Amino acid sequence: MIRILDLLFSLLGVLFLTPLFLMISLIIPLDSRGPVFFLQTRVGKNNRDFRLIKFRTMRKDAWKEGGLTIGAHDRRITRVGRFLRNGKLDEIPQLINVLKGDMSLVGPRPELRKYVDLYTVDQRKVLSVRPGITDWASITYFRENEILGQSENPEETYIREILPAKIELNMRFIRDPSLHHYLGIIRRTIFRPCAA
Repeated sequence: MIRILDLLFSLLGVLFLTPLFLMISLIIPLDSRGPVFFLQTRVGKNNRDFRLIKFRTMRKDAWKEGGLTIGAHDRRITRVGRFLRNGKLDEIPQLINVLKGDMSLVGPRPELRKYVDLYTVDQRKVLSVRPGITDWASITYFRENEILGQSENPEETYIREILPAKIELNMRFIRDPSLHHYLGIIRRTIFRPCAA
């Protein structure tokens, strides 16, 4: 049932958001040189790699300077990119990942391989399900970049504090993958207060 809803909601989302999708695709290259989309290898279900699709929000090849985004003043982020990130509009293309079966609407956010390699045996349970666009960790850590921006060592803060906390939040849905829980997370994501 959840997979059917993933397909239904994603198709509706793509159809409904097509005008916004086209508008964003036009303004990104006007703001900075480079492709419209940012493709990155992430780890999905059963520890398999896939290509995550996002709207590009940074300068071309800025990812080579580091994988973590550290707050609103990260100099790699473009002007349009900052606007897209504030509203999480850069995530819209991941509806395509959902349609392809790489992701679900609800599930643990897919991580980079270098972080997955640090998982304990218990933490690897998050790889037993499709990664998602949203979940309890995404809702709780909506301003994660700002937290990292205040840290003296963002990488260490992410690995030692944020990542374990997010995995524990991921487990809430994995332990109870019910339709009620799935719809509840989607509802909380849509109606999340802007200041969350």
